[in-house]
Amino acid sequence: MKLSSTDIQNKQFRVRFRGFDVQEVDIFLEEMAYQYEALQAEIKGLKSSIKLMEEENNSFRAREETIKGTMAQSQKIIEQMKENARKSANNIIGAAEINAEKILSSAHNRLSQLHSDISELKQQRMQIEIQLQSMLEGHIKLLEHAKMERQAHEGNDEKLKMLKQAKSSI
Repeated sequence: MKLSSTDIQNKQFRVRFRGFDVQEVDIFLEEMAYQYEALQAEIKGLKSSIKLMEEENNSFRAREETIKGTMAQSQKIIEQMKENARKSANNIIGAAEINAEKILSSAHNRLSQLHSDISELKQQRMQIEIQLQSMLEGHIKLLEHAKMERQAHEGNDEKLKMLKQAKSSI
C-alpha cells in the first residue's frame, strides 16, 4: 500500500481508555505528513536529476562514439597519408636513381670520348714528331750537302788560286 501525505494526515486511530493523547498524535501525524511530503518532493527532484544525468550521459556516450569514429577515420587517413608518403618517397628515390644512372652513363661516355681524344692527340703528336724529325733530317742532309759543296768549291777555289798563282809565277 502506497501512502501519501494526505493519507498520513487523515489517518484516524481508535481511542481507548488510557490511550494516546489525540492532540499529540495529530501533531506527530502532521509532522510526519510534512516530512513525508518533503521526502516525496526530494525524491521527485532526485528522479528528475537522475533523468537529466542519464540524458547527459547518453549525450556524452553519443559524443564519445562520434569521437571514436572520428579518431578511427583520422587514423585511417593518417595511415593512408603515410602510405602515400612512402610511395612518393619511393618514386622520388627511383627517379633519382634513374637520373644518377643517366649522369653516370653520360660521365662514362664523356670519359671514353676523352680517352679517345687523348689517343688521337698522341697519334697526331707522334706523326708531327716523325714529320719534324724527317724535316730536320732532310735539312741536316741539305746542310751537310751544302757544306760538302762549299768545301768542294773551296777546294776548287784553292786549286784555282794555286793555278792562278802558278800561272802568274810562270
